[in-house]
Amino acid sequence: MIVQHLQLGPLACNCTILADETTKEAIVVDGGDGVDQVVETMRSLGLRTKYLAHTHAHIDHIGDLGRLREETAASALLHRADFALYQTLPLQAQWVGYAKAPPVVKIDADLQDGDRLHIGNIELHVLHTPGHTPGSVCFEFSEAGRTTILSGDTLFAGSIGRWDLGGTSMEDIVASIHRKLMDFSDDSTVVPGHGPFTTIGIERRSNPYLAIR
Repeated sequence: MIVQHLQLGPLACNCTILADETTKEAIVVDGGDGVDQVVETMRSLGLRTKYLAHTHAHIDHIGDLGRLREETAASALLHRADFALYQTLPLQAQWVGYAKAPPVVKIDADLQDGDRLHIGNIELHVLHTPGHTPGSVCFEFSEAGRTTILSGDTLFAGSIGRWDLGGTSMEDIVASIHRKLMDFSDDSTVVPGHGPFTTIGIERRSNPYLAIR
C-alpha cells in the first residue's frame, strides 16, 4: 500500500493519495485545491487515478475537481446530500476571497454510507457523517491491522468542524462522530481535513465536544 499525505491550497487542506503497489491504481481524497501538486505526485509514483473522492463539497476540498479530472480521467465521487452545496462554488469563492470561481462540473457517482471503493486489494470504506455539511463523509482503511480514518472537516484534533457554512448543527456533528467513529480502536489514526493528525483514543479522552450528548 502507498499512502501519501499532501497539504493543498491556501487553506492547507489535507489530501490523501491511497494506492495499490501492485496495480498502481489510486484514490485521491480531497485533492480539489491543488491540481499541479497532486498530478506531479501521481506521476512521480507512477500511479493511475481511479477515483477522486471528496469528504464534502466546500471549495477547499473540491474546488478544482474539474481540472483534476481532466488531468487524471478519474471518476468524481461525492455524497448526494452535498450536490446542492457543490453548485454554490461561485458563492463559496467569494466567501474565501478567490479571484476566480472554479467551474462546477458533473459528479460521476454519488457516495453512500457503507460503500466500499476498491483499488487492487485495498478497500476504502465510506461513512456518512452529516453535520459539517449534509453530505459529509469520512473514509476508513486498514493497513497491517492499523486503521486510518480520513475525517474531512467532521473531526479535528481537539475540535470538530463548523456547522454554519452550509451544515446542520453541532449536535449533528457530535452524534455522527459518536455513531460512526467512536467504535474504532483508540490507536486508530485520524487524518482531519486540516491541521495535525490525531487518534481516536486522544479524541475520546480529551476532545471537549465529545462530552456533549
